[in-house]
Amino acid sequence: MQLDKFTDYALRVLMTLAVRAPARVPTSEIAALYDLSDHHLSKVATQLSREGFVASERGRNGGLTLARPADQISVGAVIRAMKRDDPVVECFGPNKSCLILPACGLRDPLAEAQEAFFATLDRYTLAEVTRSRSALEALLKV
Repeated sequence: MQLDKFTDYALRVLMTLAVRAPARVPTSEIAALYDLSDHHLSKVATQLSREGFVASERGRNGGLTLARPADQISVGAVIRAMKRDDPVVECFGPNKSCLILPACGLRDPLAEAQEAFFATLDRYTLAEVTRSRSALEALLKV
């Protein structure tokens, strides 16, 4: 299973916020850290806010903070939320036009594999994946 850029960026945002907690970090600053489009990262931040992972404050002293402690944010939950409409294969989505769909034996194994992927990630929290805080701080120039 491959993560799309949107989900990858969401994880980077959350990891940055976890390392910088409890500070409020502007989206533009995170975008500059990773050399990403501020506009695109703003869309990611909006989705993270909508899903309840970050709190967003507008204005001069605005920015993002984690909406709850990092040890209460499951990596699997983040990926599920960000990839909500992105099926692992075409036939899991709305397109049911595949010629072999009625007799295909791949759907169940692929669904099982996808669930195993998420189940593994459900076991890890944002706090656990940012445990190397001092190394991450150095890389993020905190």
